[in-house]
Amino acid sequence: MITPRIGILVVAYNAVSTLVDVLDRIPESFRDSIDVVLVSDDHSTDQTYETALEYKERTDALPLTVVRQPRNLGYGGNQKFGYRWLAEHGIDIAVLLHGDGQYAPEVMPELVEPLLSEQADVVLGSRMLTAGGARAGGMPLYKYVGNKILTSFQNRVSGLVLSEWHSGYRAFSLAALERIPFEENSDGFDFDTEVLLQLYDSGARITEVPIPTYYGDEICHVNGLAYAKDVSLDVVRYRLARLGFGASHLARWASAYEWKDAPDASHRVALGLADELVPPETRVLDLGCGGGLLAAELRARGHAVVGVEAVPPPGTEENVDRLVVADLDDGLPREAAEDGPFGLVLALDVLEHLRDPGRLLREVHDACSADAVVISSVPNIGHWYPRLRIGLGRFDYDRRGILDSTHLRFFTWRSFAALASRSGWRVEERRLTGLPLEVLGWGTRTVGAALRQVDQTGRTVWPSLFAYQYVAVLRQDPAWASVDESPVKSTAVEA
Repeated sequence: MITPRIGILVVAYNAVSTLVDVLDRIPESFRDSIDVVLVSDDHSTDQTYETALEYKERTDALPLTVVRQPRNLGYGGNQKFGYRWLAEHGIDIAVLLHGDGQYAPEVMPELVEPLLSEQADVVLGSRMLTAGGARAGGMPLYKYVGNKILTSFQNRVSGLVLSEWHSGYRAFSLAALERIPFEENSDGFDFDTEVLLQLYDSGARITEVPIPTYYGDEICHVNGLAYAKDVSLDVVRYRLARLGFGASHLARWASAYEWKDAPDASHRVALGLADELVPPETRVLDLGCGGGLLAAELRARGHAVVGVEAVPPPGTEENVDRLVVADLDDGLPREAAEDGPFGLVLALDVLEHLRDPGRLLREVHDACSADAVVISSVPNIGHWYPRLRIGLGRFDYDRRGILDSTHLRFFTWRSFAALASRSGWRVEERRLTGLPLEVLGWGTRTVGAALRQVDQTGRTVWPSLFAYQYVAVLRQDPAWASVDESPVKSTAVEA
């Protein structure tokens, strides 16, 4: 087994009086495990850089590299530089250490251990895990109370539960950092919150270890009120982005197609319709099957499923009877059609990704039995959220949801039904889905239940404004003679 290479990033700004002591306190028993200690002086106005160089010349106890930034990058900007530098030099584990002495170098082995044992991707040093430790270590009461209030708020909003969000003592797997766009984060002190949100969203394993609290004569460069505002806005933006409201660099970096488990979400609606409308042991064609999560549910009911996906995630083959890897923008793949005739075709969250969705719907005819059912879902561009965005002149793409950046086509109910009619399908039934509140983890909470009730009432009163997605049941139109002829009959639909 190859031993991971460890690098220490010491971020320093006007730390001339504390830096040497911080370096001296790195445990001697741990020093042989360290490949490099990078001291990054963020364009200090004192002699921090010169002090670090003198230390390097005076002793070889640490594998020290010293750099001075040509301009002040900010706390977050200095970290960005450091992580890039360490990654470029082949380091596997990065430990963030402050040059002002606020965090104890003595506990560095404990901080790194979960990474070395592959139990975590991120380790946070927490001053709140030891009861009474923060106050005993000199943390001022107002900072202690503010820390607890902010941490509680960030936990509740983000879904990530930590004892403390505001410790700057951390260790990272650089492989985990390279999976997220940390370069897009703030250059200020809320970088620490933003990088945690990105790592949490990417599925990184985050753990905490207790560290001692130390407050000495160091100068605090943080504007407390501005910092509180910034980190609060960060977690709110993260939550909204996960829901599909607004583009954010903080959320949705996992690309896996997720199971939509709410009772009124498209997957549950489609599964219920399949149970109602198709007989046992039906052959199913799942277009854009993702990881085959819905296919697995159908197979458990006795159906045989052929899945088509351009970039199937690992494990997809286990959820389908046959997997066809193909881009549906090129039309229905022949190898999938040959497995027909199909009694059920699923086109869930797929038509909006195609340049010519009508072509796919037309080609599906030849792969289906005469009484086949097509269940399709599309996002509703008439929903109040995109209407509001456009009305405010702020149209832009999001990282998920109705305005997902991968969507090429946008539908109202009328335009979708017209597309189906032109492609030889008549609408037999329409269902409406609600806001994906389950993404927020609020499905069982009082707030989530109240929001879901309001959303459901809105769909009942004004469907075109409150429907998040339309789920349609389609059957072949007898008046549509063949895919080579223009349709001569249109289907009247509800506006």
